[in-house]
Amino acid sequence: MNILYAIQGTGNGHLSRAMDIIPCLKQHGNVDILVSGTQGDLSLPFPLKYKLRGLSFIFGKSGGVDLWKTFVKSNIRKLVKEINALPVENYDLVINDFEPVSSWACYMKNIPCIGLSHQAAVLAEEAPKAEHTDMLGKLILKNYAPTTAQYGFHFKSYENNIFTPVIRAQVRNQKIENKAHYTVYLPAYDDKRLIAKLSQFKNVRWDVFSKHNRRAFTLKNITVQPIHNERFVSSMASSDGVLCGAGFETPAEALFMKKKLLVIPMKNQYEQQLNAAALKDMGVPVIKNLHDRNDMIINAWIDSSKIIEVNYPDMTQEIINQIIDKHCHSPKILDFKKYGNT
Repeated sequence: MNILYAIQGTGNGHLSRAMDIIPCLKQHGNVDILVSGTQGDLSLPFPLKYKLRGLSFIFGKSGGVDLWKTFVKSNIRKLVKEINALPVENYDLVINDFEPVSSWACYMKNIPCIGLSHQAAVLAEEAPKAEHTDMLGKLILKNYAPTTAQYGFHFKSYENNIFTPVIRAQVRNQKIENKAHYTVYLPAYDDKRLIAKLSQFKNVRWDVFSKHNRRAFTLKNITVQPIHNERFVSSMASSDGVLCGAGFETPAEALFMKKKLLVIPMKNQYEQQLNAAALKDMGVPVIKNLHDRNDMIINAWIDSSKIIEVNYPDMTQEIINQIIDKHCHSPKILDFKKYGNT
């Protein structure tokens, strides 16, 4: 069987999950890998068949997605060209992790596209809802990468087709210890803002992984270094706690490692608002930004020893087998509109 596995390359979570999903897919046939997006920092240890520009969200430096830069850097003509050129009809199965080029190529050619992503879970009926509904954000989530069938990952298994997170083998095999530092990953904030805020907590050692700096340096109680997969995982595994955005993979890995967790959802990113709602329901502290009014919550978190208990078993191969068994014998051409969008 020929399988196309298409991955969203914005951010690092999709690529992290793919490291464990790809070997499971390879158990069922030949796998071609497609990555689109321009904001990822990880490299997959597998050859890519397609590396496309796609449609990326651009991180800002003050706590959110930079909508203007996202618009300016979007090349719709190039996106349409990539969609039209992608030969999705040559594959027996297309599996999509919130990747728009393959999704819309399937849509245009009435070919099944199986969604396997976190985004497929956050809008599920039983999944936690944000305090305020962002209609534009919800519209983007529903239509950015439409699929004919949906399987999702979330912090809890809220419905039958929603599974607990894929915790990659690299994280599962880490030695867990506590060297009394705090690991920080907030890519929507620049280093200047982070240093100004974190330096106020003088009795804490902060290990910051920066998307905006290519050289490592130390300033008082703060170490700043470029994003590096192995060092980041090691830092989390030996930390006292993790301060990060309300993405999916990093909070899930921190919870799996039994680390204290504090999250700040990105502005203009509805998915992170939904993630924050789910984490808050689980007892994870959430703050909206790094304003001084939230210092009390940060201090309380530092002083706390509360760990959120989770159970994230290794079920990746079982999940892939389930999807293959259900869809590999489906008709090649389906009426996309009959099945609806994610």
